Amino acid sequence: MRVAMHQPHYLPWLGLIDKADQSDLFVVLDHVQYERRGWQNRNYVAAKSGPVLLTVPVIQRNRGERIKDKTIDNSRPWREKHRRTLAEHCYRQAPFWEEFRTRILRVYDQEWEHLSDLALATMRIALEGFGIRTPVVLASELGEFPGQKSELLAQLAAKVGATTMLSGEGARDYIDTDVFRRYGIAVEWQRFRHPEYQQHNRAGEDFLPRMAALDLLVNAGPAAGLDLLRSTRAQPVPADGPASTDTG
Repeated sequence: MRVAMHQPHYLPWLGLIDKADQSDLFVVLDHVQYERRGWQNRNYVAAKSGPVLLTVPVIQRNRGERIKDKTIDNSRPWREKHRRTLAEHCYRQAPFWEEFRTRILRVYDQEWEHLSDLALATMRIALEGFGIRTPVVLASELGEFPGQKSELLAQLAAKVGATTMLSGEGARDYIDTDVFRRYGIAVEWQRFRHPEYQQHNRAGEDFLPRMAALDLLVNAGPAAGLDLLRSTRAQPVPADGPASTDTG
């Protein structure tokens, strides 16, 4: 069984969705340390003028705070700003916006307390929108694990019965494949390749890569979007295989 893991990201990008699509089980690493100035609480969407960064404000307590414990600063009017950016400035005229408008904007009708819950909701919108049925579990619900870094990931993979872990190639610098071998688990590199498609508000302009996955969803639609994602990707390679030029 192939498992993939990733921290929860608000409005996740296509690399995360692609990883889930290639896996038999997707583990959300909600129990690891929150990264300040990372991508767990923000991502880009595409406007006619270029990328627009949407950031969920969070309350800063201590640097060791886990993602699952990170709370949102709802004293700031971020929900209305994000709603208007998506519905009025970015995707109102996208070909498939009306099909997904209600389920996307429903996120902003609710006052979320924890960032991880919000991030998981936006991830599920993308996965379900594309018709990806990979089961999703939270690492925090799998028990307590004493390991750190590669040891922790290997313990999680072993816990769910994985024989292979699919990892983004950006992790080559810190994934210790020998640790996984001790647990009888092989490591494969994802080799994500970003598809290019027609962004409705970018006619005559350069394509904007690395937007939130919903950009592909509302521009190309679920069937064509998923076909494009799958046809563009390279096949995963074993950890001892050659490196790719894309570190998705």
